[in-house]
Amino acid sequence: MTLPYSVLSNRSDFLRAARARRQGATGMMVQARKRAEGEAEGIRVGFTCSKKVGNAVARNRAKRRLREVARLVLPELGLPGWDYVLIGRAGETAGRPFTDLQNDLRHALGKLHAPK
Repeated sequence: MTLPYSVLSNRSDFLRAARARRQGATGMMVQARKRAEGEAEGIRVGFTCSKKVGNAVARNRAKRRLREVARLVLPELGLPGWDYVLIGRAGETAGRPFTDLQNDLRHALGKLHAPK
């Protein structure tokens, strides 16, 4: 199965997204930035969870859930030419009902892509 996006792996890409737009939701924080022309193709997404989320088991569970939410929601609402970073929240990302987590991402993307 091929993913509808490529995964961010360079620290510099995460830092550029951190300086761009961000939108909080109950289950996660979403950072987004429009890339410069010719920088990369398609949608790119990164996932991160700090130690505040919990031990390694809790962080990995939260990241797995964020990856699945991104796989389901980004093809319909993500825009090509954008980088997204999904950040897990302590006590929320791992325990929130999955449909609510999907709605959180939909809401955040709607806010991020709304005209200012």
